[in-house]
Amino acid sequence: MSSRKRSPGPFVLGVDSGGSGLRVALGTVGTPAPVDTTVCAEPVRTGPAGIDAGHLLEQLLPAAGRLLEQHGGGDGSPIAAVAIGAAGMATLGGQLRAELPSALEGALGVRRLALAADAVTAYAGAVGQRPGAVVAAGTGMIALGTDLLSWRRADGWGHLLGDSGGGAWIGRAGLDAAMRAHDGRRGGSAALLARLEAVFGPAPELPGLLYPRTDRPAVLASFAPEVAACAGHDPIAAGILRQAAGHIAEAAAAVCPKAGADDEPCEVALTGGLFRMGDPLLVPLGEELSRQIPQARTVPGSGDPLTGALSIAQALAAGDLQLPRHPTLLCVPGDGPGQESS
Repeated sequence: MSSRKRSPGPFVLGVDSGGSGLRVALGTVGTPAPVDTTVCAEPVRTGPAGIDAGHLLEQLLPAAGRLLEQHGGGDGSPIAAVAIGAAGMATLGGQLRAELPSALEGALGVRRLALAADAVTAYAGAVGQRPGAVVAAGTGMIALGTDLLSWRRADGWGHLLGDSGGGAWIGRAGLDAAMRAHDGRRGGSAALLARLEAVFGPAPELPGLLYPRTDRPAVLASFAPEVAACAGHDPIAAGILRQAAGHIAEAAAAVCPKAGADDEPCEVALTGGLFRMGDPLLVPLGEELSRQIPQARTVPGSGDPLTGALSIAQALAAGDLQLPRHPTLLCVPGDGPGQESS
């Protein structure tokens, strides 16, 4: 007798590609929870042509094959639907959109495919297929909202052009206040200077440590928890988090759909590692959201981007994907010219 686990098909796959690697969830139509998940620890490469489709397939296909074999789907039966969410999909996903449909059809018999920005899979995981908004915040920060007719996006432009209120923004502001204290300039924080020296060493050496790094946003974001730890006794640190809360609320307000005829409040989900800072950020953020979006109801994110990718695949397979199509945010090859493009 075979020792393989057996699950009722048809099978679907949800995929989340981010900075920490590639995650894959195997599921079935009509069953919300994944049957099984696996992780490929190597992040998908990005090159001159954008996200590397070949490198993604090198990791995804063996991982999907193993999951299918373990759960009775290794008999060559086609996969009903796959949804792939990727960081950078909106601006760097051209190669994925060009090459993945035929490659996945040939390798796995995929019938339907959705290619989504990670903000969309975060939305699907946190809000589902309802109107609302999501703020996804970690090292960066992006807000995405929909009335189920079109998408609205705010920020997510990277640490040089935006991501205002995200981890890198908070960390940079904290380091700026520390350097001001070192110089004796106005707006400096002795508490943050002490934390800078504890974490990075002598303040004058920080530029030499930071500027050559290719992972500068992550290094900046690593200082954000130090800002939060100082906020209870240092007014400069507390002020930085109040400013961050204001920026996050502004982004949410920009994308939150207007109240409908029934005056239902806009549901705003908060998801991402930044919100694990707790009260030093969440208390001022709650105040800012109440002030800027009085019609909003803040809810915790009920799922992560992998959960969202799997739910998109399940809805696609069932013919019930209600989230609006978009050429770069949520592309469903084969849907034709009806994809929303605003």
